[in-house]
Amino acid sequence: MRGSIRHPLSMLVLVLLAFSAGCVRSPQVSFYTLDSFAAAPVPQGPAGRSVAIGPITLPELVDRPQLVVRTGANRVEILETERWAEPLKSEMPGFLAGQVARELGSDHVFSYRHVAGASAEYRVAVDVVRLDAVAGDAVTLEANWSVRHTGPAGKNRHSLVRETVQGPGYDAVVAAYSRALASLAREIAAALREEGALQPPQ
Repeated sequence: MRGSIRHPLSMLVLVLLAFSAGCVRSPQVSFYTLDSFAAAPVPQGPAGRSVAIGPITLPELVDRPQLVVRTGANRVEILETERWAEPLKSEMPGFLAGQVARELGSDHVFSYRHVAGASAEYRVAVDVVRLDAVAGDAVTLEANWSVRHTGPAGKNRHSLVRETVQGPGYDAVVAAYSRALASLAREIAAALREEGALQPPQ
């Protein structure tokens, strides 16, 4: 008699455990990339000399897969379910190269990771010292960078960019990241013009 009672109870426990396991699901993770502005064609200008963008260094705080948002003067939140599709340090050189190419109207601008970047005449190194995001407010980008030619070293430069987050949610935060980096790309392009990067290749 006891055995016949024990068996249905055991089955009931197993059913309840299976049901509860099915109800507990891992939270959905969203993955983000920088906006490539791919719809904007590269205007054709003078051929110019070759340019390599990178390497890029980032603060350890944001050099991670998760998006990081600031929630106070001394507090941040690391968002486990909001992540970059690839490391920012890897994606940013290609993103900046694409933006600088459009600004200069040149198809001779590459990420330093690209095979053509290895022999580039001009190199742009970027040290990001601050990359803060406040959801619903703004993204702030601060960077030290330099343009170096195969000859004498170029001067060091500094950029500080603030982009308003235009809407709710983390898509708007990532879009503000992209616009901030596009602003940095415009400054880099202006410096490359000053340095003679648009002169015909020798």
